[in-house]
Amino acid sequence: MPAYHSKFNDTSSRCIGNMALLPLNTTMKGPAPKGNGEEDIIDEAIYFFKANIFFKTYEIKGSSDRVLIYLTLYITECIKKLAKSTDKNDGNKQMYQLAISTFDIPGDPKFPLNAMYRKPQDRAEADLMKNYFIQLRQETGNRVLEKVFEGSEKPSKWWTCFAKRKFMDKSLSSPGQ
Repeated sequence: MPAYHSKFNDTSSRCIGNMALLPLNTTMKGPAPKGNGEEDIIDEAIYFFKANIFFKTYEIKGSSDRVLIYLTLYITECIKKLAKSTDKNDGNKQMYQLAISTFDIPGDPKFPLNAMYRKPQDRAEADLMKNYFIQLRQETGNRVLEKVFEGSEKPSKWWTCFAKRKFMDKSLSSPGQ
C-alpha cells in the first residue's frame, strides 16, 4: 500500500527552496497566502497522519509533499508534548512554546531532512522559509491540540499512542528530547 500524497502537488504555487508556499486558513501572521476556507495542507497532514506515520520511506511527488512530510514530523512532536500535558490549557501553552522554540531549517547541519530539501539561496529566502515554518507550526499546533483534546480535558489515547512512532525513522527533535 503506498503512502498518501498531497493533493496540492497538482497546483502551481510559489516555492521556497523546493517546498511549496501553500495557502493556509489561519489568523497567524506569516508569508503564506490566505486560504479560501476549504481544506488546506494542515488539514490534509492531520487527516493522513495516522496512515502515513507507519511508512519508513516516502516517495516525493511534488513540492507540496515536502510540506506534508515536515508537518507529519511536526505533528509527531506536538503529540509527544501533548501526551505529557495535564489538561487542554497546559497543552495550549506547550504548543505555543514548541512553535516558537528554536528549530533548524533546510541547509542547517542538524536539519534531519537535508537530503530531500534544498537549502535557501540567500538570507532573504532563509528568513521567508523560517517565517513560513513558524506559521505552519503555530497553526498545526492549534489544530492538533483541538483533535487531541476533542471532547475531553485529558489527551486522547487514540492520538497519544502515536507519540513514540517515527515517520521515515526521522524526528525533528534532537536525540534525548
